[in-house]
Parts: sequence; structure tokens; C-alpha cells
Amino acid sequence: MNYAQIVLPLNLKGSFTYKVPGELLSEIHLGMRVLVPFGGKKIYTGIVFELHNTAPENFVAKEVISLLDDKPIVPKEQIGFWNWLSEYYLCGLGEIYRFAFPSSLKLESETYLKLKPNVTVDFENLDVNEMYLIQALEVRQLINLTDIEAFIPKKDIIKTINSLIDLQYIEIDEKIAEKYKAKEVAYVKINDEVLKAQNLTEVLLSLKRAQKQKDLFLHILEKQTENPDLPIKKSELFEDGYFGSSHFKSLADKNLVEEYYMQKDRIESYEGEIEEIEELSESQKLAKAEIDEAFHEGKNVLLHGVTSSGKTHIYLEKIEECINNGKNVLFLLPEISLTKQITQRLEKKYGRQLGFYHQKLTDFERVEVWRRIRQNDIKILIGTRNALFLPFQNLGLIVVDEEHDSAYRPREVSPYFNAKDSALVLGNFYNAHVILGSATPSVESYYNARKDRIKYVFLEERFGKVTLPEYELINFKEAQDSKKVSGNFSLRLIDEIKRTLDEKNQAIVLHNRRGYANVIECETCGYVNYCSNCDVVMTYHKAANEMKCHYCGQRASKPKTCPKCHSENLNERGVGVEQIHEEVSKLFPENEVDRMDVDSMRKKFAYEKLYEKIEDGETDIVVGTQMISKGLDFDHIELVAIPKADSLLYVQDFRAEERAYQLITQVSGRAGRVSGKGKVLIQTFNPDHSVFQLIKINNPAKIYKYILTERQKFHYPPFTKLIMIELKHRKEDKVNRASQFLGSVLRKYLPEDCVLGPEKSQIARLNNLYQFQILLKLPRGKNYEKFKKLVLLSLKEFDEITAYQSIKKDVFVDF
Repeated sequence: MNYAQIVLPLNLKGSFTYKVPGELLSEIHLGMRVLVPFGGKKIYTGIVFELHNTAPENFVAKEVISLLDDKPIVPKEQIGFWNWLSEYYLCGLGEIYRFAFPSSLKLESETYLKLKPNVTVDFENLDVNEMYLIQALEVRQLINLTDIEAFIPKKDIIKTINSLIDLQYIEIDEKIAEKYKAKEVAYVKINDEVLKAQNLTEVLLSLKRAQKQKDLFLHILEKQTENPDLPIKKSELFEDGYFGSSHFKSLADKNLVEEYYMQKDRIESYEGEIEEIEELSESQKLAKAEIDEAFHEGKNVLLHGVTSSGKTHIYLEKIEECINNGKNVLFLLPEISLTKQITQRLEKKYGRQLGFYHQKLTDFERVEVWRRIRQNDIKILIGTRNALFLPFQNLGLIVVDEEHDSAYRPREVSPYFNAKDSALVLGNFYNAHVILGSATPSVESYYNARKDRIKYVFLEERFGKVTLPEYELINFKEAQDSKKVSGNFSLRLIDEIKRTLDEKNQAIVLHNRRGYANVIECETCGYVNYCSNCDVVMTYHKAANEMKCHYCGQRASKPKTCPKCHSENLNERGVGVEQIHEEVSKLFPENEVDRMDVDSMRKKFAYEKLYEKIEDGETDIVVGTQMISKGLDFDHIELVAIPKADSLLYVQDFRAEERAYQLITQVSGRAGRVSGKGKVLIQTFNPDHSVFQLIKINNPAKIYKYILTERQKFHYPPFTKLIMIELKHRKEDKVNRASQFLGSVLRKYLPEDCVLGPEKSQIARLNNLYQFQILLKLPRGKNYEKFKKLVLLSLKEFDEITAYQSIKKDVFVDF
């Protein structure tokens, strides 16, 4: 095995061949990190993906500089998983590496060099760079690669190091200075000598003229005598602002108190009581029996449980079983704000064996979790989709909660992949079972379950036999004609909210649109404010009194007069959630009205604070975007109102109806979870629309049948496979030409009716890049693999055109 295929954290296709030096042959293994030269002067941390004896034909392979690990850091199951992702989603292994690894484990590993002990250097045979390096090492025992760049040209560094290693003058010191350090917390105590000598009276007399120092000393003494075993955190002394750090410093200088440090996990873990889970209901027991049977047959499961049917309860039972069998569990959630309630249940049961992994963690915290997973120290990991890449040792169960959620496949993050589908494949590599759970499964999952590719388990009654909420459609057009409206609310809707509040219950108002108004328009000349980077109008946010672009984040102040005709006649058009919130506050001035959307939840712990307010009954009405449809499980929410339901349907997307159904059903599931008297009011101009009518009768099978019939009619997934190719560039004509060329190449290989486009994207310019897209509709089954290879061939042909190398290309498989 003289050669290795190394994956580098660069956006490049495939892996790179390197020669393994003789002294490393016995130590190198798949999944280890290695240090390699790349592109002449750069040094990268790569991962060994394959070892073989095939020498490259048309170039001489460079050598691996050194190993960075004693044992593999990426398990073989993950290597298989990365290869599958790269092939299926047509993305580079380097992209996956960049996404999967905390950055402290990627480029920050600094390799240190040192002189070999007892070596005699013959300076006459060294070139100038080698002499510099030896002299530097004689002065400083250890030097890392970054320091060497100061006195040796970058391009010569590797040559110099290799030459000195060959001469056996220097060696690589494997103190990899990963930028990860354990977190230390400062604690304080009274100096032992002071306590032994028992001269407290003298001490207090000596502090007579420094009242604050005396108070602080007594404060620490009191805490220490009350609880001798409980360490006193230094930060707690200054919390109320009465004492300052200067007072503590003076006491420390007098040797009366001392400060000491203790290591602490960055991720807080639960140390409290551990509780048992209550027993399953009859219908839950039946569902669990079906899941057990499916697992026994080696099948994965789609658990379709109506809202509040206790899916979490079943997950907990399966998690318990899995852990008792000595295996570990990965629990995936679309976003981390949903973890609160599941965490509370699991923490009480598993304490420190529970871990978290998501975007909000710092890089060091991620490394900490990474290490604990690798040491098999965490039994249950709750995480978002990047948790799929952790180095699990013995995974036994993967639960994908809210599997329909689009947060599992965001388009903005590279590489593009669907975490739900990837979880099924990862489970395969580990021989682990997978449960996909949702109250509104995605159409694709439902179709697969009905085709018996995965087992379908339906929980149709709420836990405790609580009845499902009833739906009512309000015809807003009729209400307007008969003058029974106030702003965006019909009087019927207002009466229902009033009644709910009078009964000391809470209500939710859903409006899935950020900001206050969609656009500010000049009444005189029709001018609207466009974002200077994108082809979209800027949304007005009243709370911040500014215009924001929701795509690139650009901000501008709200114009006082029209920039074009200087008229002051500016009007707000379109309704955002801020406006609905303002209206509700005016309609119910006596009640507490809170808003939950991305903008109001930006502050740290804002979500948790609002959560507690709702739980304690301090909030009467919550107005929010789709955020409120997820994970809120409260006893007193009885009413859900959707004042502008039509806006959920009129979106340019073949999944619009599916999403509207999912969102309305999810948010309605927040109502009447205990009383069973929940009510959902849908206000619409078009109450006869099929989706609203089907939601009203509350029969999931009929809804899915309707959506599947529509999809089949127009050849959309799950009856076809979609691949979207998006091309972007600063120059419109260049990207237009490139997209026309790619379109013609694709048509050369694929049937005409499989290639749609090229067209300008829905938003023609984003972040100053013009966008064109090509949509490929490919048949499912055996032909799909054949066609996909032809797509790869077309993309390769496109990449060979040097003029188009500056074009940014994104490929979205299973779009």
C-alpha cells in the first residue's frame, strides 16, 4: 500500500493521490488525518480515504509529510457515507469534508518541527534555507509551519523540511496544537493560612478602612462556611454589581483570598434527578409493536402520527431499548430551537450521556462533542443535520423528527443534500434502524411507505383520546362585502379570539411573512425601493424603521420622500407579521401580545424567555411566522387563527399546496392539546380551494391522494426525479451564453422533454450575481442511473470550456 487517496478541504472533485513514505507505511490507516503539500506552496490537513499500490500514470505523486492521528478519526462507515453523498448529490468530497468537520480539526492543526536529539549537523552540505531552519531550531526547541514562513519562502518550505528529514536532522513533533483548549472556570476561596491561624479579628481590623473589601471577605467567608463542599464561582461575586474585581484583587494581594481554576465541559449537562417515563396508551403500544415488527424484518419506519399523538413518547421507548442493547442513538431535529421539550424529558433520564450538536455551538464546543462521540462517551446525540457526520462508534437507531421540514435540505448551504434521505443511507452503513416521524409526512416519504419501501405506521388519535381541533373556513370576501371586517380581521375571527381570552386561554395568530409591509410604494409615480444587490423589492420593518433585503441582508433607512419624484405620498403595500402584530395589539389593548419570528428572536435566549412566558400564562396571544408551528406544546392554547391563508398557496413552487397543508396542520396541532376543544379559523378569499376543503374534513389519506394525483398529472416527484442546475455570474450576458451552451450539451445526451430551460431564475439577480437555471426531469428506476451518468458527462464537458470556468455552478439533486 504505497499510495493513498487523500481528501482535502477544498471545493475540488474527488481525492488526490499521494505517495506514502516507507516509515509511515505501518502506521497509516483509512480515516486518519495527514499533512500534505498541495499546489506547490500550501500545506493542508487531508483525510486518508483509500490505500492502494497503483502508481499514478501521468504525474509523480508527492509524499505525505506526516500523520496527525494515532488512530483513525473518521470511521469506515462514514467514509462509505461520504462517498455515497458525493456520488448521489454530485458534489465534491472536499465540500463534504469542509461541511462535516469542525474547523479546529481541519486547517488549524499546526505541525511542529524539532531537532533530533544528540544530532551533529554538518553545515557545509546545507543550502541557505536549511541552515536558517536548523539555526532557528537551535534557538527555539519547537517551530510550527506558520512561523517558518517568516524566514523561508513559502514555496521552499516543504522541500527544505523534507530534505532535513531525509538527512535525519529534524523530526516532526506530534504535539498538534489544535486550537481546541479545555474551558477553565475561575473559583475563589479564603486562603488556608488565614483560616488556620484563626486571627479573623486581626484580618477584619486590618480591613477597617476598606469597607467594600471587608464586606467581600465576609461574603466569601460566609459562603465557604455554609457549604464547604460547594466551590464559589468568581463571576458570581460580581453579579449584582456591588463588588468589583478591584476589591477582589486587593484582597488577593494581601494573601487573604486566592483564585483557582477548574476544567469544565463547555456543554452544560444535567446533574439532577432522573425520572421514569409514563406508560404508553393502547394505540401507542400497537404502533410500537408495528415498529418492532418492521425492525425485525430489517425495514425502516415512517411514523405518521397526528399532532399531539405522542410520537415523542414512542421515540423515548425505542431509545430506551436501543441503549439497553448497548447501542447509541442519533436524534435529528430540523432546528435546534425545537429541542427544549424533548431535551427536558431525556435529560432527566440520561443526564451526562446526552449530547448536542448544532450550528449555535462554538467551534471548540463542536470539537468537544466530536471527541466524546469518538470515545463513545455520549449515548444519545440530539442534533441538526450536520450531526450526521460525527464519528459514531456503534449507532443503533436514528430518529428523524419532523421529517417533512425543509430545514433538512436548505439550498443556501453547500453541499446540498437532504438529511432525511441521507439518514436512511447512514443507517444502512451502520446497520442501524431509522424512524422518520411527522404529523404531515413529505409526499415522497408517504409515497415510499405506501409502496412498501419503508413500513407505514399511523397513529390516528391524540394521546389521552383528546379530540383533534375543528376547522372553520371564513369567507373574507363575503365579510368585506357585508362590512364585517376590521383591517385584516373579520369580526367573526375577532369574536372567537375574544371568547378564547375570556375563558383565560391563549391564541396563536399565524402569518408567514417577515417584516411590516412587503413594499413601500410612491402613490404619485409608482416607485418602489429595490435592493441594490438583488432583483427584489426591500421589505419594510417598522420595529427597526428600516428597509431590509431578506436575501442578502442589505439595509437602508425608510425614505421620507420618493427618491424619484420627491412626492411625500408613500404608501405601505402588502402585510407582514409586524403589521398583524400591531393590529392585534390595537384590537386587544388589555392583553399581552407577543411576536415570534426570526427578527424578534435574534437575541440570545429570546426563544426560551418567550417559551416560559407562554408556559406561565403571561402571554395571551402569540403572533408569528412558521416558527410558531413547531414544537410548542402548551396546555392553554385553544385557538389558532390564520388571517391571510391564501398567501400560503400563491407561491411559485410545485410543493406550495403540500407546504400549505403541512404548515396549517402543524400550527393547528398546537390547539387544544389537553382540552380537546381546539379550534382553527382559516380566513380566505377562496374557501372552495381543494386544499382548504380537504384540510377541513381532516382526512390525511384523501389529501395525499389529491396531491399525488396532481403530481402524477404533471410529472413531478415522487413520480420523477428532479435535478436543478443553477449558473451564476456577475455578467448577465456571460452567464446567459453559458447556460445556453450547457442546455445544448444536455439536450445532446438526454431526451428533449427531460430538459427544461435554461431560464432566468425566479430572482434574476442575487448578491450581484445573475442567475440562470436548468431543470432536469428524469424518470425513476433503472434509467435514472443511466441518465445521471449522462448529466455528469455533460457537466464535465461544460467544465472543459476555459471561458466558463469563472461561472459558479450549483447542482441540486432531488430538488
